[in-house]
Amino acid sequence: MMFSQGKTDCTPVEIGYDADRLHILNKHFHRIIKEKKIQCASYCITLKGKVIAHNGIGKQSFSEDDNRTVGYNAIHYIASMTKPFVAAAIMKLVEDGFIRLDQGVCEILPQFKVPPYNQVTLFGLLTHTSGMHPDTGCFPDDKTVSPWELIERGYKNHKAEDGEFDWITASLKNGVRSEPGKEWCYCSYGYTILGAVIEKATGIKAETYIEDNICKPLGMVDTTFKFEPNKKDRWIIQNGARMTKRLLGLSEDENDATGEEPWSKIPQTAGGLNSTAYDMTIFGNCMLNKGTLNGVRILGKKAVEKMTAPAIHNIPDYCWGAKTPSRGYGIGFDLRSGPAFTFSNGTFNHEGSGACAMYVDPAEELAAAWIVPWVNVNEWHGEALWNTLNIIWSGLV
Repeated sequence: MMFSQGKTDCTPVEIGYDADRLHILNKHFHRIIKEKKIQCASYCITLKGKVIAHNGIGKQSFSEDDNRTVGYNAIHYIASMTKPFVAAAIMKLVEDGFIRLDQGVCEILPQFKVPPYNQVTLFGLLTHTSGMHPDTGCFPDDKTVSPWELIERGYKNHKAEDGEFDWITASLKNGVRSEPGKEWCYCSYGYTILGAVIEKATGIKAETYIEDNICKPLGMVDTTFKFEPNKKDRWIIQNGARMTKRLLGLSEDENDATGEEPWSKIPQTAGGLNSTAYDMTIFGNCMLNKGTLNGVRILGKKAVEKMTAPAIHNIPDYCWGAKTPSRGYGIGFDLRSGPAFTFSNGTFNHEGSGACAMYVDPAEELAAAWIVPWVNVNEWHGEALWNTLNIIWSGLV
């Protein structure tokens, strides 16, 4: 078994955790690597604020010619795990008096003053209940053109004499799927709009605001929207992933198309962060501790309580074949529960496609994060996400 091990704060038994369950966890990862469901695994588990496991298993690269073991501190694109960071940034602006969650987006971004978008609120975007069309694939029969394609089309048809290209207006051509608050529909584009809200409220690029007000103060040194060449050797090289050409030296573009027009003007707040499992547990523990960690405050107690408590009620979810009459969701955090999970009531989480996850259980003071890149980026494997979760939680004694 290819294995790397990072520093821990104490042994599992010292903090009330069954160390044998970590052997089961490692065997589990090894098994699904052999089954070619995931390429590797890099994970970190903390209990009562102490790191009890911090390991890497498998190959760092998909390439047969590269046999490096993945690091416990491996860096990977965390996709939609970016969204809780964006939500935290929005809540900071609420605390600082710049915005309120009940505000219409049109009060901040004038492009939304046109019906039906004038009914969309910040709360709706944060909770995926805005009524705007969800991500492509949520409903396989939905033929709606994605906002990204609308932006691309608009940019191609834009004439220089018309002035600066307005990507927001270009994206608002589809109307909405439903009235606000009628259903839960996972809308990543809503978080792109939240990035534009951050920029309008602060005058600062959303990515910079998030890094400077959340990541850097907490000491999350590996969590950034930028590719840092000096950390290239720690990146997981995943077949078909966003950064693969760059990491293999086949492309000089720092972030592929994100450096080109019009994409360089569009916030990467739907899913642009890169991070490590360890850094994600730092963020998780800050939320566990009501917005403060190691003397650093990024949010107040009440803001975090609002983020991690149920924010929507009796709103159905039919995305990806679900038949859920009442979707559990907070402000930027997933609060779903059910027969698949063994965590405590009140656990909050988020996952990122491709894949990674962070789960925080306040009742047990357990925060864990893991990066499990798919061998096939177009697949999804519950064994790597939900089965992993249940093995980790089984160690509590």
